[in-house]
Amino acid sequence: MKLRRSKPDEATSEVTLAKPGGKGRPTPTRKEAEAAARAKAKVPRTRKEQMQRQRALRSESSQKVRQGMKDGDERYLLPRDKGPVRRFVRDFVDARFSFAEVVIPLMFVAIFVPALVLPLFLVLLIDLVWMRSRLRKALAERFPEESMKGTTYYSITRAMQMRFMRLPKTQVKIGQELPERYR
Repeated sequence: MKLRRSKPDEATSEVTLAKPGGKGRPTPTRKEAEAAARAKAKVPRTRKEQMQRQRALRSESSQKVRQGMKDGDERYLLPRDKGPVRRFVRDFVDARFSFAEVVIPLMFVAIFVPALVLPLFLVLLIDLVWMRSRLRKALAERFPEESMKGTTYYSITRAMQMRFMRLPKTQVKIGQELPERYR
């Protein structure tokens, strides 16, 4: 007769830490929760401590907002960037190589060669008009009920920025097909 415990099956001993739809972290123990509450409720004693605490909270909050904007999280975007139409415009502009991206660096060359200024502006104007017409056509196909108000200005200002300076950050690469959500 065996009185020892047998080893449990591997399938039953496996514990899943994160349930689908769960919060993704373990529930804190009572001791941890009370310590966190005490730390949060601790009142700063001096004005200097109070200002440091406010500064730290403000910094943490703004860092969270900045990261959300960079990632394109809809909750943190400015009103001008919100919505499916604006997301489409961003992806449309980011997916194509635009001459407007190289105009700023070329303007530095044009300082030394003034004859380049007019041709640069003409090519830039042609590129932006062509982009606008293609964008209008694509928007009419995908969002027939939506207003087109402000999309031209939004697309031109985004196209004029150098790629690494754009906010929200680019989600598609140059030449990449637009995501399935727009088809």
